[in-house]
Amino acid sequence: MTGETTGGPAPAALGGLDGGTARRRYATVSFLFWLPIGMSIATGVLLFTERGMGLAAIAAFYAVHSLTAAAMELPTGGLSDVIGRRPVLALAGLLNLTAFTLIGLGAAGWAIALGMGLMGLARALSSGPAEAWYVDTVHAHAGPDADLRTGLARGSSATSAALALGTLISGGLPWLLGLAPGVGEWPAGATGGLVIPLSVPALLGALVAGVFVLYVLGALPEPPRPRTTLRRVAGGVPAAITAGLRLGARDALIRRILLTASAAGAALAALELLTPGRAAALMGTAESGALVFAHLACAGFLLSALGSQLAPLVARITGSSERAVLASLGLMALGLALLGLTAHSMSPLATTVAVTGYGLVYLGLGAAGPNENDLLHRRVDASGRATALSVQSLSLQLVAAGAGLGAGVLPPGPLPWLLAATAVLAGALLWVRRTTPAARLPEAPRRPDAPGLPDAGPVTADAAP
Repeated sequence: MTGETTGGPAPAALGGLDGGTARRRYATVSFLFWLPIGMSIATGVLLFTERGMGLAAIAAFYAVHSLTAAAMELPTGGLSDVIGRRPVLALAGLLNLTAFTLIGLGAAGWAIALGMGLMGLARALSSGPAEAWYVDTVHAHAGPDADLRTGLARGSSATSAALALGTLISGGLPWLLGLAPGVGEWPAGATGGLVIPLSVPALLGALVAGVFVLYVLGALPEPPRPRTTLRRVAGGVPAAITAGLRLGARDALIRRILLTASAAGAALAALELLTPGRAAALMGTAESGALVFAHLACAGFLLSALGSQLAPLVARITGSSERAVLASLGLMALGLALLGLTAHSMSPLATTVAVTGYGLVYLGLGAAGPNENDLLHRRVDASGRATALSVQSLSLQLVAAGAGLGAGVLPPGPLPWLLAATAVLAGALLWVRRTTPAARLPEAPRRPDAPGLPDAGPVTADAAP
């Protein structure tokens, strides 16, 4: 990976976009991609339950999503570094369109599993290109020392806002359809039971995914890349994978970031799998539980957006991005512990404490992300930026898959929550000792058969964490 003092695309090649325009378009892309996913959050577990699936089967569906995303993270990150950000993002949108259609209409386990797998593939395709496009554009316009945290925070806030709005939609639509006599039953009768109130948000998400594809194709200019062939792409992607893996293996600062992403995966797996059931048990019905969970998740995502906006302030208060990550992870661990300690009670006091814990997890998660990625982007350059982001996402997805399966088979109660809290606390402890100032990784020679990719050369290691 190289420094960026001399290279990088020229501003004209990126459509002459300034930093403000790039931030707005990056935020819009983030919003449109995550809005359909938000539309599946409040109803996902409950929809699968309504289709006759048990908790273990539902955990397996989510594991299909996470494992597919994990398996494809590095290949698709490398693909983006070879053929460009825009085509990879458009393909991700098309896959999401298909996935949400299958999830909304699928009554059989294989159809749901296929939809979750395609969604995982779309997640892998999207995990790095949009952010890499934004950083490339800002660096082309303002140089390698330009502020990144502000734009990264806005993109993270847009993601959280999309998830919040999508969750409200997904929780509210089935509830509203149930209020109107005959309206909720009509789609099921007309489609032989394929479309039920809980599946409507997923189908609406498929439409939004189509809008995302159109926006990406029209709003994200990028410099022309050298003409390439399938053989050259196939040869270039493994080089990007190798370079990404060496980043995690040899660079201590990046290794901390990857382990932190793993801890976040454990936390999110517990939240996504266990909270809908707690909400349904509290309310007594699936539809009412979906509505309550929608409001709870919306509040969580808004707190995540707030945390993202506060990320630069937290870094200034604590003295560095590293200390900001430590404080943010500590807040997440506290929130998960509160959820675990209240798992056996539905009293008003316990419910209030649990809701507070849920909010603390998302507030800490939002504050940690921009600071982690600010550190990451100062270690890598444009030729491998999407790959590095994919390695980060790979760490999250692998642990999320294992943690979700574990939470699905563990007895209900405090244990799954406390295990997730322990994982996040362990991630926080990695940041107690500060690293030496991060220098950019030395330039690696480029392969003639893999345009735009560095050869997998040596990587400078910091002190071990």
